[in-house]
Amino acid sequence: MSNSKPSRSFGRKTGTVTVLETQVHNSSARKAKLAYILTAVAVTLLYGVIFNHRWSTPIAALLAGVFFGAVAGLPVYGIVRIWPVIIRIWWWLPEMLIVGSIGCLWTLLIDNTPQQVAAVVVTAVALICGFIPPVRRTLVAVYRCFEVRHRLRTCFTAFIITNRSGSLPLILWAKPTPVGERVWLYLRPGLSLADIQGRLDKIATTCWAKSVTAEAGSSNSAYIVVDVRRREALNVTVASPLPDMVTVPDSPEGIESLPPAPVGAAPSLNLGDIPTQKPATDTKSAKPSRPSPKTNPGPVAGAGGEDVSDWI
Repeated sequence: MSNSKPSRSFGRKTGTVTVLETQVHNSSARKAKLAYILTAVAVTLLYGVIFNHRWSTPIAALLAGVFFGAVAGLPVYGIVRIWPVIIRIWWWLPEMLIVGSIGCLWTLLIDNTPQQVAAVVVTAVALICGFIPPVRRTLVAVYRCFEVRHRLRTCFTAFIITNRSGSLPLILWAKPTPVGERVWLYLRPGLSLADIQGRLDKIATTCWAKSVTAEAGSSNSAYIVVDVRRREALNVTVASPLPDMVTVPDSPEGIESLPPAPVGAAPSLNLGDIPTQKPATDTKSAKPSRPSPKTNPGPVAGAGGEDVSDWI
């Protein structure tokens, strides 16, 4: 009889939250160790040479170099080790800056003004942002830039092929355009422009856009420019004041007495009524005709009366 309790594999709560994937975690740990070793060795050799020149004691110089190398490798190890966390902070950095700025402004407003004044200021700002079209369109465009960065990251995580280290394209920045948004990407080693161009239809669906184009930057093929088009600017009817600025001239005199234009079949054209004219010849540009060669020049006699026609 077994006393083992049945395991609850389905719906079991472990109480842990996965922040980094296992592949990314192992890759960052391996890179951090390698960066620490390389930095420590380089600094050890450098300080060993410097202290050996000053002290003229190789062992003491080597020990001092090992100490400084071990100390110098620690910050490098820490930066490489937490690099995946830094990347995730970069993903949400604009939102965190905006939230922090709003919190600071709200604190300053509450500390320096009465509550009634603060309420009026907040209401006025909300009305301006919601009911003034230029301000509202600007805020929506900025929000779309924040949104498209996260949607592109979702696309890269879902179906863009990564390199062997599991690194995705790095999203640098985004700005609004008249038809949508423009995003700059940086491709890691192992990725290419074809990996993104082959999935533009899926990216457009994820970004809720009409179409998406991607092209390499002018200076480096690792930098990619992605244009997200949500609307067509050329299809919009624009009211132009130019027709009202054009003045129509008055009709010429006697135009009312002209016969009306014929309606129906076109009248037949008699080519015999057109007088024939000989083309004028330019005597200066005309070239004289060369005389035609003789067909039978006859025999040609050489020295001594011999016929040499066959030799000419």
